[in-house]
Amino acid sequence: MTATASSTDFRTLALSEAMLANLRQLGYLDMTPVQAATLPSALLGKDIIAQAKTGSGKTAAFALTVLANLNPRRFAVQALVLCPTRELADQVTTEIRRLARAEDNIKVVTLCGGVPLRGQLASLAHGAHIVVGTPGRIMDHLERQSLVPDALNTLVLDEADRMLDMGFFDDIVKVARQCPTERQTLLFSATYPDGIAKLATQFMRAPITVTVQAQHTGDQIEQRWYQVQDGERLHAVGRLLAHFRPASTLAFCNTKAQCRDLVGVLQAQGLSALALYGELEQRERDQVLVRFANRSCSVLVATDVAARGLDIASLAAVINVDVTPDAELHIHRIGRTGRAGEHGLVLNLASMDEMGHVGRIEQLQGRESDWHELAALSPADQGPLVPPMMTLHIQGGRKEKIRPGDVLGALTADLGYTREQVGKINVNDWSTYVAVDRDIARQAASRLNAGRIKGKSVKVRVLDH
Repeated sequence: MTATASSTDFRTLALSEAMLANLRQLGYLDMTPVQAATLPSALLGKDIIAQAKTGSGKTAAFALTVLANLNPRRFAVQALVLCPTRELADQVTTEIRRLARAEDNIKVVTLCGGVPLRGQLASLAHGAHIVVGTPGRIMDHLERQSLVPDALNTLVLDEADRMLDMGFFDDIVKVARQCPTERQTLLFSATYPDGIAKLATQFMRAPITVTVQAQHTGDQIEQRWYQVQDGERLHAVGRLLAHFRPASTLAFCNTKAQCRDLVGVLQAQGLSALALYGELEQRERDQVLVRFANRSCSVLVATDVAARGLDIASLAAVINVDVTPDAELHIHRIGRTGRAGEHGLVLNLASMDEMGHVGRIEQLQGRESDWHELAALSPADQGPLVPPMMTLHIQGGRKEKIRPGDVLGALTADLGYTREQVGKINVNDWSTYVAVDRDIARQAASRLNAGRIKGKSVKVRVLDH
């Protein structure tokens, strides 16, 4: 009697025997949630938008679809995978090659910036089935016609939210427009910012949307409660930060006035803190979010309205400065830390007046609160918490044809800084923001001011309080 396959068994999918044998050899016995949610529809040729975290098995989900669509005997580019960084592109290429071992001689070529074009041109000239690369370099090859996408049947956007963060929206659209319209598009993203929906409406066909929620286990998030008098609340936040020293903290206040007051207190204590609330102009909001996401600011103080739709990867701690009367909102607030298997820390301040709200939260969570004494906190003996990066603001963006690669090149190739000293690069229509190591920020700004980006003089300043 043959054993029946479970719904997460790869044998339930329309894959070749050789591929199933290879999967078993690689130790792929059961599909991960994102694979089980996407592969049945993807293998039928449907367009997919999948919201799933890094490390969820998404690479295999799209790689198996790409390989199923491939004709190995046709020496033409049949699949294109866009990735935000060279490091991710290399990982994806390695994974596709491992999964492609079952097929005849499938050629995968990686096309990323920071690598000489000559070798890439030679690889493409010899024929490739699958191309994996970053948007800027893919655009270069399309413009040179060294990459011809006429035979393409699958386009994959991997970590699409990060590509949007890095200012690649226009490049992605241009690449997609040069691909045949009769193709399958698979989009994977850890978060769902507005730009994703905008991309989907521009060039996807009736996509199926899949969200794979990483469940928060109780032990992933450590939650502590501290009773405070109203008058000591704001200074208590400083004590929590000095004791726990989280690398990045999102502090929630119930009102805009409380946000502003807390930022004033923290800045007076020498901390790098910024406020985010509803009435901020878009330009100010963009700057605040960029600086927090690129690790130039240690504490983001926000109201719930302002933080809606905000998703910051690897957030070390959440502080509830005020308890929210809405218990479900509390769950939403704390779910922003402890993601992707990391340990999360939640610190809650509550006065006697808020104990009713705390009770409702306990009921919803199904457990009692873990109370601690503020008096037991002692500051770590290392001075104020200082973020590792600072942000340079460059006047000029997409409208001046500036790309992330141009800024990276100016800092590394022209000025001699290392890639490790340069962090996130965000290119907007009229402005560019780049995070650099704190130690080099002021020097890098004055050297960029004296130099050029893309052959043009630019105005650069360091964003400080």
